[in-house]
Amino acid sequence: MAPRYGPPDASLAPRYTGVRTFARLPHVIEPDGVDAAVVGVPFDTATSFRPGARFGPEAIRAGSLLLRPYHPPLAVDVFASQSLVDWGDLAVTPGNAEKTAAQIHAGLAPLVAAGITPLVLGGDHSIVLGELRAHAERHGPLGLVLIDAHADTWDQYYGERYFHGTPFRRALEEGLLAPERSTLVGMRGPLYGPADLEEPRDWGFEILACDELRALAPAAYGQLVRERAGGGPLFLSFDIDAIDPAFAPATGTPEVAGLLPHEALALLRALAGL
Repeated sequence: MAPRYGPPDASLAPRYTGVRTFARLPHVIEPDGVDAAVVGVPFDTATSFRPGARFGPEAIRAGSLLLRPYHPPLAVDVFASQSLVDWGDLAVTPGNAEKTAAQIHAGLAPLVAAGITPLVLGGDHSIVLGELRAHAERHGPLGLVLIDAHADTWDQYYGERYFHGTPFRRALEEGLLAPERSTLVGMRGPLYGPADLEEPRDWGFEILACDELRALAPAAYGQLVRERAGGGPLFLSFDIDAIDPAFAPATGTPEVAGLLPHEALALLRALAGL
């Protein structure tokens, strides 16, 4: 019989004791009995403004100690419904985003092949390319559900093709994405020109700027994603800069007038069941 994993009983020991894992989940690197695994990718070499996201997985784990099992808005006991573990961090190569993407692909591919859902903590947004490679290898081209202040579809930045602003351009070139099934929302702030959003729209991506997104009820957003997805495989990517910097001040590329925390949570909850 396969093991089943979950956090220890918080009534038996203080939450700040033990090994620092996400939600105090067991640290496991064997696939047997695992439904989903939290995976850290401590890499931020590809950021263009403020560094520090390499410490994101560590900080998210520290902030997760007070998580409790029952989620009232969705009426689900998260840890009872899934066998969850913390897989630890993948190896990365500071200073080399292209090599790191290959390492992420190699690290995640066995999990995806085993039917495990990786819950990846970054890290700057360049890391998503390796994730997409691992998932598309098993599922084929993916519909992208992106919540982000930026579309991250530039061709290059500072002459670099592997950067935090380019991963979805590379993914499209590699055949990892199905733009006709994708929905990108939350974009805001100044651009280099109209082509920054017009070009990915021409490729088939649905793009809603943050102001347009706010005009939709969360349920309408969820319906839009479902209609475009068409029942095919989806990949969700949430960039912390989608949140207003008043609430996420340490993000590498802050843009004012972002989503408030309750707005972001409502959008994510609208995706339940996908």
